Amino acid sequence: MSEKTILVWFRNDLRVHDNEILAEALRKADKVLPVYCFDPFYFEQTPAGTLRTGNIRARFLLESVADLRSNLRKLGGDLVVRIGDPADVLPQLAQQYHVSEVYHHREVAYEETEISEAVEAALWKIKLNLKHFIGHTLYHKEDLPFPIKDIPDSFATFKKKVERDSEVRVCVEMPAQVTVPEIADAGSIPTLADLGLTEPIDDPRADYFYRGGETTALEELGRYIGGLEPNQSNKSLKHHNDNPSRLSAWISLGCLSQRMVYHEAMKRTNNTHASNSPLILELLWRDYFRFMFKKHGRQFFRPQGFKDEAPEVAPNQDELFEHWKNGNTGVPFVDAAMHKLNATGYINNFKRQVVAAFLVGTLKADWTKGALYFAEKLIDYSPASNWGNWAFVAGVANDTRDNRYFTGVKQADDLETESDFINTWLPDSSDQLVIA
Repeated sequence: MSEKTILVWFRNDLRVHDNEILAEALRKADKVLPVYCFDPFYFEQTPAGTLRTGNIRARFLLESVADLRSNLRKLGGDLVVRIGDPADVLPQLAQQYHVSEVYHHREVAYEETEISEAVEAALWKIKLNLKHFIGHTLYHKEDLPFPIKDIPDSFATFKKKVERDSEVRVCVEMPAQVTVPEIADAGSIPTLADLGLTEPIDDPRADYFYRGGETTALEELGRYIGGLEPNQSNKSLKHHNDNPSRLSAWISLGCLSQRMVYHEAMKRTNNTHASNSPLILELLWRDYFRFMFKKHGRQFFRPQGFKDEAPEVAPNQDELFEHWKNGNTGVPFVDAAMHKLNATGYINNFKRQVVAAFLVGTLKADWTKGALYFAEKLIDYSPASNWGNWAFVAGVANDTRDNRYFTGVKQADDLETESDFINTWLPDSSDQLVIA
């Protein structure tokens, strides 16, 4: 009897812990073929002239894929890596390795779902099934107290109902062994140059440097959770507001399971339901936006969002946008935040709200340009969270009653900053700060 092989298509789930599709494939098949495909689409320019993936996040991605391969090899497996359109690459690999089915986690933003649909159509031509799994959320879709079409548009209502009526599932056990077919050519991890990008230069003013991969993600989770005061109810988590978890980059690429973050935090706080803590609230917002994207589709990407018309824009909005993105507005807090974003790929959520509100409310520029710019620059970019947050800030979201979560932000010119990023930094031979 011939052996059954399932191809596991990794996308934004770059881990071996709590990975439902890997565990299910190992349970159902004799062998699995883990595959990651670097799709050139994600490294092209958008029609607006921004990159879909900037070099800081791309480097983080390369590190994460390399770490996934390393972790699979430790379990006796491997990771096949290819550069190309998944609709071409996956059917070819499926035929080469006599695959009987392909597993993947379903995405929610329209560009990602269109890629899945193209792969599904290509596989169907060779009579193979693409099996979709629902991942990337804290609460499983099947455990929600309402169908997707009836999910409350209000975040406050969504939060109240899921916390009251749903449970976060336990994590899937990490496999003890991964058995793969004999792989003729696993492929090499590409370089940034292979993807058409330049190597980023680490800014000496950065207070933190990210490294991609599940291994580092679990280490960082341990450090953060270990810093929480045990058995102190919500307080220990709330006091961490000044010490952000910085876990979002690993969560966005799936190097870290949200369920693991949740359960580890609950264990540390004696299983107290710390739903109003910054950490758990962040996970709930991620869930909310993903489910909203599933419910509403492309409306989050329209300048008018869910409204009849888009917000007013200034006649010289293009010029104002250039000042904003380069940190040349003359408002210290905004400029420092944008310099830091450009140099490091990360600013905290408060700063994101401030600079977004400044672009939309003060400069009156098209908010979608800001969302596209964040998509290029943010190391923790996730389509649903990014576009959902921008829609709220711009006042075009599906339910603006939840804007209380986006208020409390002072006028940008009233905020003081002592940030080193007030000045731009340009690398030179002496590695000195240069006022631009």
